[in-house]
Amino acid sequence: MDTRVAVISIIVGKSGDVENLNRILHEYGEYIIGRMGIPYRKRSINIISVVLDAPQDDIAALSGKLGGLQDVTVKTTYSAVQG
Repeated sequence: MDTRVAVISIIVGKSGDVENLNRILHEYGEYIIGRMGIPYRKRSINIISVVLDAPQDDIAALSGKLGGLQDVTVKTTYSAVQG
């Protein structure tokens, strides 16, 4: 199965659904290469970057699920590298 490398950028606002965000990320844990979270207290947000190597459909599904959460903004960037 072909996979793609992608970075999902997530911004979680003050009232963001962090519990479900973490549950969803755990569901896709087999594809996650790394994750970095940065709290930005000045703006009361958290910024999370998740790097994946997964089938494109799974990346899109994960992005969609995360983007549907309350006070969570998601953008996905895909690498040209496929494998």
